[in-house]
Amino acid sequence: MPDTFEVLVDGGIRRGSDVVKAVALGANAVLLGRAPLYGLAAAGEQGCKDVLTLLRREMETCLRLVGCPDVRDLDRSYLTSGGALRHRGRNALRVVNR
Repeated sequence: MPDTFEVLVDGGIRRGSDVVKAVALGANAVLLGRAPLYGLAAAGEQGCKDVLTLLRREMETCLRLVGCPDVRDLDRSYLTSGGALRHRGRNALRVVNR
């Protein structure tokens, strides 16, 4: 058995902030199924590209809002499960159990 594992999150990814939360919780990557498929069904290849562009922009905006300079710097310190949404004097992402 290997000492380390790759962690992939599959399911529940609807917004760029979901991607940021998954990575902050330790995911190496997220799998996007429905969103790009909806774009593909609605507008073909361009629709799929548009969905992926939107998710990337949302993710970049989220990173800026929490004050994280790079996705590689994300860790659990950028998350909170309580009411206080602060991280080192900045905003933090709230994790909500669905």
